[in-house]
Amino acid sequence: MTAPPVSSRLTAPPVQPSLETAPAQPQSATLIGSVQRAMRLLECVAGHEHGAPAKQLARETCLALPTAYHLLRTLVHEGYLRRDKGLFFLGDAAVRLSSSGAQQKRRSTIADALAGWRDAIGVPVYYAVYREGEIEVMCVSDTPGNPAVEEWADFRETAHAHAIGQCLLSQLDDAARRDHLDRYPVQSITPYTVRDNHTLLRRLERTRRMEPVTERQEYALGTVCAAIPITVGTTAATMAISLPSHQADRLMSAARQLQNEIGRLMGSLALSISI
Repeated sequence: MTAPPVSSRLTAPPVQPSLETAPAQPQSATLIGSVQRAMRLLECVAGHEHGAPAKQLARETCLALPTAYHLLRTLVHEGYLRRDKGLFFLGDAAVRLSSSGAQQKRRSTIADALAGWRDAIGVPVYYAVYREGEIEVMCVSDTPGNPAVEEWADFRETAHAHAIGQCLLSQLDDAARRDHLDRYPVQSITPYTVRDNHTLLRRLERTRRMEPVTERQEYALGTVCAAIPITVGTTAATMAISLPSHQADRLMSAARQLQNEIGRLMGSLALSISI
């Protein structure tokens, strides 16, 4: 079968492990924490057209001043920031990241990673972000033998019903979640869909940050999904997989395998995801 376009092929939700710092996590978790803090600083600097001092940046990103100084020095050394008269500005390397060529390279990096995971695990793999109040499926990698779930109900309006949406919503604060549900209230998609906003919010509150988010036939009958939470800087993102329901016993092991693969590549993918 011909795979649907990226925006219309996503419905299989993924597993939800957030890649932020957590105790007793593998080495990749620590790396992700460092990258996340650096991304927050870059985003904060980008918001100050006329520059900002280290103390202000540390305060606005909720970082300890010594940590902020260390990261700022590193970002200056790598060319992502420049310092002038005590103020920090975006550097040439950060400006180059916004060019069309760099954007294409970032898309290719993520597409190649998804294809590798698709082949290694034997499942469709999805990548999505939450941006400006909307869910955006950025890339889907599937094969004729393992096709992605077709988007039969608008994916942006049914975040409550699929793993991708639930995973992204779980990474938002309470106000942002309620704002989303005010615009896209819970509605029945299948007999297994969560029934109301209150029930969904309680489920999201119980979601553990480093755990995959799973969904079984809530969006599409005959399909189970898992989504892995990825937070880099202030960008909520997720990688997800889907399986036919008769292979539901594979869901968690496949999700854990994807989570491990993401951890190994997260350092090189961080900028592609965040910027």
